[in-house]
Amino acid sequence: MRAEFTRLIADRRAELEARLTAAEERLASIRLARSGATDDDEHDPEGSTLSTEWSRAEGQRTDVIRELADLDAASDRVGAGTYGVCAACGNPIPLERLRLLPAAALCVPCASRV
Repeated sequence: MRAEFTRLIADRRAELEARLTAAEERLASIRLARSGATDDDEHDPEGSTLSTEWSRAEGQRTDVIRELADLDAASDRVGAGTYGVCAACGNPIPLERLRLLPAAALCVPCASRV
């Protein structure tokens, strides 16, 4: 079972690293567009503004970085032999939850209270 979750964590990490690369590329593109813009993009009637796009891309980047940190913590729990044990109550985390959310540190009841 340990091998299964090590693989799930690694697979999720690979997905997130690809998303992080995409978000950082998007931010670089927006940064380039903003550097050449002299217009007030807040009043552009052609769709979302550069500021909106920046906020969206930065939010995605931040979410991915947070989840990568959670996966690092999950890897540490695998190594310590505490993976699958709720950090709040000490009860087992259901396997289905771990398969869906490999970084889960809380069982369903504890997570719903947070």
